[in-house]
Amino acid sequence: MNNFKRREFLKLGSGLLGGLAIGAMACNNSTDSKTATTDSTGAGGTAAGAALTAFGLQLYTLRDDFPKDPKGILKQVAEMGYTQVEGYEGPQGLFWGMSNTEFKKYTDDLGIRMVASHCNIDKDFEKKAAEAAAIGMQYLMCPWKGPQKSIDDFKRFATEFNQKGEICKKAGLRFAYHNHDYSFKTLDGQIPQEVMMQNTDPSLVDFEMDIYWVVAAGADPEAWLTKYPNRFRSCHIKDRSKTPVEDNGKNSCNLGTGTIDFPKILKTAKQNGMQYYIVEQEAYPTGTPLEAVKADAAYMKTLTI
Repeated sequence: MNNFKRREFLKLGSGLLGGLAIGAMACNNSTDSKTATTDSTGAGGTAAGAALTAFGLQLYTLRDDFPKDPKGILKQVAEMGYTQVEGYEGPQGLFWGMSNTEFKKYTDDLGIRMVASHCNIDKDFEKKAAEAAAIGMQYLMCPWKGPQKSIDDFKRFATEFNQKGEICKKAGLRFAYHNHDYSFKTLDGQIPQEVMMQNTDPSLVDFEMDIYWVVAAGADPEAWLTKYPNRFRSCHIKDRSKTPVEDNGKNSCNLGTGTIDFPKILKTAKQNGMQYYIVEQEAYPTGTPLEAVKADAAYMKTLTI
């Protein structure tokens, strides 16, 4: 999501706040592939070249509509063909005025599943982990840390992520970090994303690749996916305009109308351990957010990976 809007929304949602050698990493990743939680509804288990039938929506895409009528919007999302949703934390919490079990019952009745949620990891995290695990969610995710002044800040984040990952593991789910462009830009001669990946325990911490922001940073998603197999378990599928402006927060567009080669990238993702394919859109150049989400679902149904 847009960096400025992400910061502002997290402030609103939390009330308190103002995305080694290679051989050694491959060994760690092998262990992770055995221990990572697997969702039986995920697309990662489909055969090579199979249609992508299980895909989700990051509800922040509908941030202008969803808070007004959570149940009504979830119903529309299910009718569009999404089988999963990824939440975000708003003023009414992770479950938008419902208890965790009420939320699960409602989504179960719709035939969709909340597989993950972005959240404020600095407030009541153990409680959130327990409630998420109790309804079978797979992940809690840190959506944003922001650009930093020193690479040491990202080393500190890695330590924090390991701690949150331990809490999640004990509760019965996983922890992940969602990237923006800043973590793929050189800082103090190093790439922050690499620092975080090399300093987190693969048995505790996964990563959600926002493909759009990797591309916006000038990096190659496939290179990262193949360099760190089984570390990127979820991804945000968000296209980038063919006529981008300077503000990358405004360059999101309907899937299939931009420049990102998702059929190619997602095949590589699947080969390297991707489990969750989550649509997200932040700008809507041709219509309303709901119209965009419907068009995005139609595009996702055409994918074969």
